[in-house]
Amino acid sequence: MISVTRDDFDVNAVIDRVRRPDMGALVTFLGVVRDDGIEVMELEAYEEVAVKELGTIRDEAFAKYPVTAVEVIHRIGRLRVGENILLIVVGAGHRKEAFDACEHILERIKQSVPIWKKEIGKDGERWVPGESFGGDA
Repeated sequence: MISVTRDDFDVNAVIDRVRRPDMGALVTFLGVVRDDGIEVMELEAYEEVAVKELGTIRDEAFAKYPVTAVEVIHRIGRLRVGENILLIVVGAGHRKEAFDACEHILERIKQSVPIWKKEIGKDGERWVPGESFGGDA
């Protein structure tokens, strides 16, 4: 599943959906809003392009690594400290392939998916500088 959504997600439900008997490894990355002195983070996306690019990144991972499952969910909207932003779940026969693919997916999201972050705190607001699009989840 590839998703850009305003809704929160259940990490365990996604893991359960991906889990299969032929997988020796399930690697997850969960990005959350961290307390850097902010109160709220707003995430905006060019949704149609973001979903398409996430699909391309998933396909790259399947082509480059011997993985059997990839799911990516990225939230947008107004999020508070501690809330989930990004979930990547990768299933593979072995842990190294799953870890490598998960890291590849995360780095590619930061480089090419049109999602922008604005931090809002007591002292005002600022857009988070990042790589091409996604910043530093």
